[in-house]
Amino acid sequence: MTTSPTDAVRDRVLSLSSGELPAYVYDMAALREHAAAVRAALPERVELYYAAKANPEPEILAALGPYVDGYEVASGGELAHVAAAVPGRALAFGGPGKTPPEITAALELGVERFHVESEYELHMLAELAREVTPDARVAVLPRFNLPVATGSLAASSLAMGGRPTPFGLDPSQADTVVGLLTDGTYPQLELRGVHAHLASGLRAPEQLAMAGSIVNWAVGLAERHGVRLTEVNVGGGMTVDYAAPEDRFDWVAYGDGLAELLGRYRNLTLRIEPGRALTAYCGWYATEVLDVKHSHGEEFAVVRGGTHHLRTPATKGHDQPCAFLPVEDWPHPWPRPVARRELVTLTGQLCTPKDVLARNVPAPGVRAGDRVVFALAGAYAWNISHHDFLMHPRPGFHFLDPWT
Repeated sequence: MTTSPTDAVRDRVLSLSSGELPAYVYDMAALREHAAAVRAALPERVELYYAAKANPEPEILAALGPYVDGYEVASGGELAHVAAAVPGRALAFGGPGKTPPEITAALELGVERFHVESEYELHMLAELAREVTPDARVAVLPRFNLPVATGSLAASSLAMGGRPTPFGLDPSQADTVVGLLTDGTYPQLELRGVHAHLASGLRAPEQLAMAGSIVNWAVGLAERHGVRLTEVNVGGGMTVDYAAPEDRFDWVAYGDGLAELLGRYRNLTLRIEPGRALTAYCGWYATEVLDVKHSHGEEFAVVRGGTHHLRTPATKGHDQPCAFLPVEDWPHPWPRPVARRELVTLTGQLCTPKDVLARNVPAPGVRAGDRVVFALAGAYAWNISHHDFLMHPRPGFHFLDPWT
């Protein structure tokens, strides 16, 4: 389960004082290399949008700029933030529960595509578009919660479709929605395509099966209504395996499969919206061991910080992969606690038994003062954490970028 930091990350972590920890450390060269490889694996007619919710740090958004076609945002806050961080880039606005002020702001910013989640939202978007941008047509991709029969959802770590959920339109509403978008009821709206993000945590074969099902359904819907769809958005959700961090999503096989799928549908563009799978690997959460404790036959290493900074292991119920960096210096006059057992559970400083970062990690001899670096912290980490619980200091942020 352990994974080692890059040399640049290791050197920075060891250079930080105790008072500068915890810290998020991002290897921007590693991020660019990974993003370039993903981009190279995708065929023509596949557009790559980054789901900003995974990690919206401005430095991350900017570094991804050369490799993505645009950014997907899911709130008015994300919309304003991303538009300021990467001005002039294409934006797609998704997510349930959009408010009139959010839609108005998106229209005023010239958002290129709206992922419509309900019939109510479609009516609201149409009326606001008539008021805010009367001389422009707004591109719409209705999001549908499709019943996928491929078995792909069984492998998913998080399902947003294929069952009752608050995400997207029920397929029974498809004919009504397509009618509203094509019969002249809302001339200010343009049916551009179909959106269907159904699950997360899928490997390349399951992702391809899902994409094929979505495209086949969308094409059938278009043919039934005699309309032409130019785009199908099959979402993101490419797996990141926290238990086997070296086993990455097979982007080459996925790209080959998408090329084969597109070969059956001329003049169709596919869009994907990965988040975690683009940025998880570039980030590390670095901290230090504060204490080593023996309790009922087990050992615990209490680290500075915890799940109020790195919420991912608590929300997903996994152990965050980590590596230890020994520190020989011990500047205190009191004895240095040391682990006597082979396995140690890493916990944070919070007054709750749920503040666990990793269980039963091989760490013989780990001592107070040693550094711990948690990998795969480049997505859904700091930005989803409950920062102010117990009011501990916030971590530092370091973007290791040879380009700057």
